[in-house]
Amino acid sequence: MIVLFAILVVALLGFGFLNPMWWVAAAVLIFGAFHYGRGGRGSRDQFGNSEYRGYRDYRDRQNRWDRRYRRQRQGRWNRQDRRDEQHHR
Repeated sequence: MIVLFAILVVALLGFGFLNPMWWVAAAVLIFGAFHYGRGGRGSRDQFGNSEYRGYRDYRDRQNRWDRRYRRQRQGRWNRQDRRDEQHHR
């Protein structure tokens, strides 16, 4: 992929001697490669997609919350279940 990108940039720079618009196209490609290759908005992080990292962080926070408050909620549910059973008898 990098080799193809380098060949494309060199070709565009070469065509720039015929028409300066090719230099602009090469500059845009180089800018995009550096911007997105160094952690820009559309880049991928070390482990894959950066959106997945956000999802994974959310999931980890949710799991910590669930572990922390599970006992309290479970006790409340048990009390409500007992009340419901007594009410329906």
